[in-house]
Amino acid sequence: MAGGGRTQGLSRSCILLMVIAGMERFAFKGVASNLVTYLTDVVKMSNSSAAKTVNSWCGFTSMLPLLVAPLADSFWDRYSTILTSSFLYVLGLGAVASTAWLWTWTPPSNTSSSAFLFWSLCLISLGQGAYNPSLQALGADQLDHDEELPCSKDDKSSKKKSLFFQWWYFGICTGSLLGVILMSYIQDTFGWVLGFAIPMFSMVISVAFFTCGSRIYAYKPDRTINSKPSPNILQVIKVTASKLINRRITLPNDKSDVVELELQEKPLCDQKLGSNEGLDGKPKNDTYLLENAKIVVRLLPIWTMLLIFAVIFQQPATFFTKQGMTMKRNIGRNFKIPPATLQSAITLSIILLMPLYDKVLIPIIQMVTRNKQGISVMQRMGVGMFLSIIAMIIAAAVETKRLEIGRKIGVLESETVPLSIFWLLPQYVLLGISDIFTVVGMQEFFYNEVPVRMRTMGFALYTSVFGVGSFLSALMISVVEGFTSSEGRQSWFSDDMREDGLDKYYWLLALASALSLLLYTILCKCYKSSRSELENGNCK
Repeated sequence: MAGGGRTQGLSRSCILLMVIAGMERFAFKGVASNLVTYLTDVVKMSNSSAAKTVNSWCGFTSMLPLLVAPLADSFWDRYSTILTSSFLYVLGLGAVASTAWLWTWTPPSNTSSSAFLFWSLCLISLGQGAYNPSLQALGADQLDHDEELPCSKDDKSSKKKSLFFQWWYFGICTGSLLGVILMSYIQDTFGWVLGFAIPMFSMVISVAFFTCGSRIYAYKPDRTINSKPSPNILQVIKVTASKLINRRITLPNDKSDVVELELQEKPLCDQKLGSNEGLDGKPKNDTYLLENAKIVVRLLPIWTMLLIFAVIFQQPATFFTKQGMTMKRNIGRNFKIPPATLQSAITLSIILLMPLYDKVLIPIIQMVTRNKQGISVMQRMGVGMFLSIIAMIIAAAVETKRLEIGRKIGVLESETVPLSIFWLLPQYVLLGISDIFTVVGMQEFFYNEVPVRMRTMGFALYTSVFGVGSFLSALMISVVEGFTSSEGRQSWFSDDMREDGLDKYYWLLALASALSLLLYTILCKCYKSSRSELENGNCK
């Protein structure tokens, strides 16, 4: 395999791509983590409008891979897709930096200025939509024994996959940590122009690294460019409709002997089960295409139950940050902690605790359950969902305490509440721990459950959870704001942080997440892995 030497079971090319992914996260988080502050302080949006804007943008960014992935799987190779999308990515980051530079001279006062910022953010979304799933799919291609057969039971290959997904997430969390800490401080201290220019240059450097490593990458023959899964999906829809109308499938009588002979000559485990070709080199029949479509459709209930977790995932960059702006942030006499910096507690907890997951937690679970795997992927996601509920309960309790202290001493709107910002740390850390379980589990789950030749789509399904979750978060804010502000009442998202009802909103999210976890648990008992079905059907 191209890629040469190995480090801890992963090739050099795989390690390089992890570094490049971390640099991309540094650039994105450098813009996204403090964007709500930029919108309220510079663009002069209200708290709820800024939160909805950030949620909608993050949702649009996360949803785009679902639209781009079929094209990348069908018509483009991953290398050229990454290069093209990175150009759009850099262009968008440069446009955002230019708006900050222009607004230092002429503050934004008309819709054209806001529209230019909006289209700049859309360029970033469009670039990232193709960039991220293609980069991670290329990274997975670097594995020594990429599992082409869904019916394979190679434990070493499975462990290597888990290692890849964990350290890939470790890499992007490291980039996110640096992006949140460094860029939040630079933006609050030295201004937005420098704060947005640095992420752009970081992305340029990452593209240079990517092109320099082109000789060591493993390029897998991509037969999907010729087989075109997207048209096949349309074909599946037609076949399904036909079957619903006819209610039966018939075979021509003159070919019955040929069919019987083919069944006798087929191996017990189809050596081309992961591809879109049959044993004769021709596209597989409609029944197999239909089975692939069923596998994807069967993921939708699990996908839906993960949406509330994605809604909770949006809180640190929006209301958690605004919450921290009203609290005591001083360290010493002159230094103030930028509220967005506390988002780094999430990634820092991931970086510190991720190694302990394999070295400490899994061996303990293996001893207790006497299961070699320790914990299944779906159990792993469920544990993370449970921890996110605890995080929101703690967030509600801290917000209640902040409001009580503010009302008790009668602080003015511009004053801070004498409650340390470090009271927010437990909710950030718990969300970080929940990420180790749920986010890594989601990546492995969707990667394993989609057909082998649609792996870019598998990563797009994972990111689309957070995309739809962002839109759902914005919708919930609009609905709750409309309901709570009716009849002259104070909205839960009031710009006056002394009178808001964020604690009630956090309790609502905790309740919704608990209900989602309950339904998820029921679905897990009924769900059968597509790989286990393939094993039972093809490998006996």
